[in-house]
Amino acid sequence: MHKTPQPPHLPAPPFARHAGSGKRSAVWGLVVAYVALVLYASLYPFHPWQDKGLPWLAFVTLPIPAPYLPRFDVWINVLGYIPLGFGIALAILRDANARLPRWALPLATLACLLLSFGMEFLQNFLPARVPSNTDWLLNTCGGAIGAALAWLLGKMGALDFWSAFRANWFAPDARHALVLLLLWPVALLYPIPLPWGLGQVQERLEDQLGLWLADTPFANWLPLRDIEFQPLLPWQITLAAVLGLCLPCLLAYSIIPAKRKRALAAAALLAQGVAITAFSNALRSGVLLSWQWLWQPVQLGLLIACVALAACLWLPRWLCLWLALAASLAHLYLVNNASVSPYFDWGMNDWLPAQLVRFYGITQWLGWLWPYALLLYLLHQIWRSVWRVRNAPQARPKAPAKKRK
Repeated sequence: MHKTPQPPHLPAPPFARHAGSGKRSAVWGLVVAYVALVLYASLYPFHPWQDKGLPWLAFVTLPIPAPYLPRFDVWINVLGYIPLGFGIALAILRDANARLPRWALPLATLACLLLSFGMEFLQNFLPARVPSNTDWLLNTCGGAIGAALAWLLGKMGALDFWSAFRANWFAPDARHALVLLLLWPVALLYPIPLPWGLGQVQERLEDQLGLWLADTPFANWLPLRDIEFQPLLPWQITLAAVLGLCLPCLLAYSIIPAKRKRALAAAALLAQGVAITAFSNALRSGVLLSWQWLWQPVQLGLLIACVALAACLWLPRWLCLWLALAASLAHLYLVNNASVSPYFDWGMNDWLPAQLVRFYGITQWLGWLWPYALLLYLLHQIWRSVWRVRNAPQARPKAPAKKRK
């Protein structure tokens, strides 16, 4: 029988290899976080909002003072938008639901242009900020450079390499966990009283609420504490260090099935945690005192964390989620019942060498909110897993075969 010859299989064109799987790219979460960073940095200090009495679009037609631009302003405006343009273009290229991957470069540039224009327009209503068409132009150039870099990486096949790496290392539902893991080192940049003690907000929140509600009838609604916040004992510092280090590693275990890859991920996260904590303390206290936080209880906590994480390498993913949830609740309870030393706050007032790292306090906000974002993620994942188990179709028992007479 004569067979009809089939046409030869042609390779998929660039940027079309990721389409069709119905998966959203994890880069979108980082893009949202970076947009929030741009909003915070562009509109800080957010008050007082008032009309300056000038035409709202006057900054568009002003001449560009090119000879008088400081080099620092030029570079910071360009570099600040390169990650945003890169992230938007990369998300469009990697998103399986995106239908215009070939338009990633112009779409990312247009998004950066519109965002920068919106920031400059809103600065008309902030006396502490000055709208500028120069900043608008430099931001747009930075976004275009970042988008072009992402487009070149796509043409060179780097996106296929990352797709293969992610499929080989992580579970398919690892998108949000990867965003949290990438934000964890950034959250550690701002010095904190306890090593890896992110989320310590209760004492500051109560003090701030007391100041806001002072001399108002709502001040009587504030709960009175029977016992003031107390410094942690050495064993509590050790436990806080163990929990703070185990949290990102257990999160990584929940999306990495293989034991060897879990061990590599835990080693990388532990090294990041130690190195970034030393770096932030070096910016705060100087290079000579960059390791003063690593005293005996913290060293013991680091050792116990390594042993505990090694013992958890063989645990299933669902059990790692439950352990991460328990560790998250215990860690937040422990650090939020500890007092913040006044000497620590006094030393932070002189944290001048790290203005760029501090970035108007955005790293501090990230350090406060990261554990609560992790807690919401863990609750959502556990709820999804329980819902799937309850609604899974149960296999019906087969009817016994009838015997022949």
